[in-house]
Amino acid sequence: MYRAIRRNKVNTVVIIFVFLLIIGGLGALAGAIYNSPTITIFTLVGATLYAVMQYFFASRQTLAVSGGREIQKADNPRLYRIVENLAITTGMPMPRVYLIDDPAPNAFATGRDPQHASVAATTGLLDIMTDSELEGVMAHEMGHVRNYDIRVSMIVFGLVVAVGFLADMLVRMAWFGGGNRNNNGGNPIVLVFGLAAMIVAPLLASLVQMAVSRQREYLADATGALTTRHPEALASALEKLAAYGRPMRRQNSSMAHLWISDPAKPGAVARLFSTHPPIGERVERLRTIGGGF
Repeated sequence: MYRAIRRNKVNTVVIIFVFLLIIGGLGALAGAIYNSPTITIFTLVGATLYAVMQYFFASRQTLAVSGGREIQKADNPRLYRIVENLAITTGMPMPRVYLIDDPAPNAFATGRDPQHASVAATTGLLDIMTDSELEGVMAHEMGHVRNYDIRVSMIVFGLVVAVGFLADMLVRMAWFGGGNRNNNGGNPIVLVFGLAAMIVAPLLASLVQMAVSRQREYLADATGALTTRHPEALASALEKLAAYGRPMRRQNSSMAHLWISDPAKPGAVARLFSTHPPIGERVERLRTIGGGF
């Protein structure tokens, strides 16, 4: 586990560096096309400032996008006490607890470290889970916190949003900047570049999310099972998520990797690029762990 934590801390730095290279590369190409070094400088400075801001504020953005509202023990004693007991058991600081009004069963964790963590669950999750299953799900999310997965997830969320925004800006420049005299006389390469950026950016986002998410889910499953000493409860919860899962009301592809279950409930082809490993494989691993207790 300690090696996984160290790896996640290193991955955070690597991911930020790679995304800054990608964004800087897009800015440099746009600057070359428009014969304007100012565009390149502005993009690099803006991307660096954005990365710093995301480190401190992306978790708030994530919670706002999900529509979660912070609760106290009196608002939902069942959910709050389960999280509180898990925090005591693991010796972690008590995270903030959020409830999302959505019938789709799901949950996620966010924050830059265990001292600044938040966990969220939907009303749909609370409706279908027994207490032991809900404990297993929240132990999984607390596992993300303990393993510093939340820092990696948060950074990926923020920087994927940045790449998408830059791609959108380049597309608009391609469509509406064609007549600008600084645009190399209306060179059609601008339109090609903008359209390529629009296509490549979401694909790149999906590949990065998938790369950083799948193994993290297995690790969080194992961490949660070891915390509760009841892997069968989490396995049962995952089976319910597979059976009763539905698309979230407020979907956002840039934060899909944060949820315990894919919020879009993708089809067979989409699963090839899913940010989550197949639930059947996760359940099988958990039951293997259970056989060792």
